[in-house]
Amino acid sequence: MFWPVLAIVLGFAGIAVLGTLGIRVFVEAQRLGREVARATERIGQASENLERAAGNLARDGGRLS
Repeated sequence: MFWPVLAIVLGFAGIAVLGTLGIRVFVEAQRLGREVARATERIGQASENLERAAGNLARDGGRLS
């Protein structure tokens, strides 16, 4: 009777550990997604700034002010 009960307890413990790790992975994946979205927004802003600076440079004929 001891071994079947031990097997069941260890099975439930294993499921609990896997559930906990799954939740942690889910939370970290969400955090990574937010970080990627933030980086994408910053890259877009930098791209717009670069296009604006290139337009100004082209309009001024390449003269440095």
